[in-house]
Amino acid sequence: MPSSPVQFSLDERHPHHIAEVIETSTTGFLAQCLEPEELNFPTMPAFGSWVKATDEDSGNTIFAVVSYATTMPIDSIHRARALGLSLGELREQQPQIFAMLTTEFQAAIVGFQSRESGINGRGPISGRVFHYLPPRPPQIHQAVFQCDRQEVMEFTNSPDFLRILLQISDAPVDALIAAALREIYLLRQGDRAWLVTVGRHLSLLLKDDYDRLRHILGQVHF
Repeated sequence: MPSSPVQFSLDERHPHHIAEVIETSTTGFLAQCLEPEELNFPTMPAFGSWVKATDEDSGNTIFAVVSYATTMPIDSIHRARALGLSLGELREQQPQIFAMLTTEFQAAIVGFQSRESGINGRGPISGRVFHYLPPRPPQIHQAVFQCDRQEVMEFTNSPDFLRILLQISDAPVDALIAAALREIYLLRQGDRAWLVTVGRHLSLLLKDDYDRLRHILGQVHF
């Protein structure tokens, strides 16, 4: 008798597993958020937050920053309409609403960590971080995870990640950099020395455009 297919419950999902890649390109990917375990809308990742996925072929861990997010009807023909109900009332009176909406987000790739070091992830030492685009992005249907504190801190120990953030073309770059820096600064528990180093590096990349630098760093406060 053939064995029955293995069933995975939502309880087995990693708590940081939030989405799945549905479109992919050299510079970024589009991900669809997974349905929540409870009757609710999928959690929309914050603008400027850090996510990761894997290139299965190389084993590289791809790091990206959320640059855009949207919640919309699965049916692209009919728009959602105002119902005048609270979230609790929606659960009681219109529970089907939660199955009719999908949340998606764009993530801009900012670097990767190789399974092995060396040029583009080839060499004898594991876990080297590269602050440039990987050879390949994650594949379609790869899991997308929120990065944990240690991963973000390790990736941003060097300010070199700022260069690729400045090169993103399909997002409000200054606002995105500020949001990403706020996230890191919070995770680093207000490390002023790190922020000063980042500010100096950013001023060099912006070629002494102090107005733009002040505008970006002025948004990094708590």
